[in-house]
Amino acid sequence: MNELVIIGAGGFARETAAAVDAAGEYRLLGHLDDNPALHGTGVDGVPVLGGSELVHELSDAHVVVCVGNPRDYAARARLVRRLGLPVERYATVIHPTAAVPEATSEIGPGSVLLAHCVLTTAVRVGAHVAVMPHVVLTHDDVVEDYATLASGVRLGGGVRLEQGAYAGAGALVREGTTVGAWSLVGMGSTVLGDVPPGEVWAGSPARRLRAADQPALDELATPTVGGPLT
Repeated sequence: MNELVIIGAGGFARETAAAVDAAGEYRLLGHLDDNPALHGTGVDGVPVLGGSELVHELSDAHVVVCVGNPRDYAARARLVRRLGLPVERYATVIHPTAAVPEATSEIGPGSVLLAHCVLTTAVRVGAHVAVMPHVVLTHDDVVEDYATLASGVRLGGGVRLEQGAYAGAGALVREGTTVGAWSLVGMGSTVLGDVPPGEVWAGSPARRLRAADQPALDELATPTVGGPLT
C-alpha cells in the first residue's frame, strides 16, 4: 500500500485524514506541520511527525497539502510553491461517499474531495483544490487550481472558479458565471453574475464588499500544477 503524509494538522487536515482512512488506498504515516508545539504529538490518533520540510526526507511518500482558511486562503498555493515537489508526489484523496463520474470528470493532483460531495458530469477540478462535504458541482463546471469550496456550496452548470477562488459555506453560484482568481464569496451568498478577480462579495444577491487581501504577487503568478485548465 502506498504511503501518504498530510501537510497541516488543522481542521481540514484532520478531515482529510478521516477520508484517507475511509478510502483505504493509502497508509497514512502522519501529519507534517510547521508549528513546533505540535511535533511529537498526535491529532485524532495520527502522529505529527515534524515540520513540512520533512517531506523531502520522506521521499517515498505521497503528499497532500491541507492548509488554509478564509483569512489566508492563499496558504496552500504558497506552501506548494515553497516545497517545490514534483507533480507525481501529490496524491488525490476522494472520500468513498463522493460521487465522481470517472468517465467524464477530471480531478487534479493534490486535490481532496470530502464526504458526500457530488460531481454530476464533465466536471474539471484542478490541482490542490479543497472540496468540502456536501458540495455539488454540476455539468461542465471548471474549478481551477488552489480553489476552496466550503461545505454545502452549489455551482450551477458551466460555472468557472478561477485560480485560488474561495466559495464560503452554503454559497450558491448561478449557471454560466465566473468567480475570478483569488476572490472570496461569503458564506450563504447567492452569486448571480460574474465576480471580478481579487474581490470579496457577499449577500443574496451577492454584492462587492471590498478588495480581497491580495496574496503576494509571486503567489498570484504561481504556475498551475499539471498545466492550466482551459
